[in-house]
Amino acid sequence: MARIEEYRFGRIVVDGQEHSRDLIILPERVVPNWWRAQGHSLVLDDLEDVLDELPERLFVGTGASGQLQPDPATLEALRSRGIEVTMAPTDEAVRLFADADPASTAAALHLTC
Repeated sequence: MARIEEYRFGRIVVDGQEHSRDLIILPERVVPNWWRAQGHSLVLDDLEDVLDELPERLFVGTGASGQLQPDPATLEALRSRGIEVTMAPTDEAVRLFADADPASTAAALHLTC
């Protein structure tokens, strides 16, 4: 299970590996260089590669100042799949993720704005 060791604007360390681009942390793997089609928007297609791996809880780090915004239909689709979604500025999402059960939790983190 992945463990976040440090986060600051534009940089995160997960299991000793530094990342400077957005990423998704799943119970069994880390997906680096997570890219969204519409920049500061989150749509279901942005999670397509990991959708079947998402556990029951997902923390979405919306950036240092909360610029990343989800499409309401995306949140509804995730919740209809039984996934509890929590949106928070990335520093808070990192703290929440650290306190959660890593076997049932994922994080999709926007590292900058």
